[in-house]
Amino acid sequence: MMEAWKTEDLVSAGLYEDEKAVVQDAMRALLSERPRLRLELAIHRYRAEEISLAKAAALVGVSWERMREILLGRGVELRLGPGNEAEAVDEIRLMEKISREDAG
Repeated sequence: MMEAWKTEDLVSAGLYEDEKAVVQDAMRALLSERPRLRLELAIHRYRAEEISLAKAAALVGVSWERMREILLGRGVELRLGPGNEAEAVDEIRLMEKISREDAG
């Protein structure tokens, strides 16, 4: 049986700066290949009030309206409006990005 790869092997081979970078890249690749996991994670983070609806939509790669439908379909109570000024600015930036992507 072949020995499993270890994060420290990738670092010692000079392929990554540190183990955190290995894990981040692995997560990015996993979530890119498995959209269902990306959706479930976005729903979880929205429920936990870690991210906004706009951020959840951006992470999943769907429109704000579609993410809203998904959340409602799952029985998730929607939070209306940002909690503070920083969240409001983030919401505006994300909505502008989503609008540009939808238009282009």
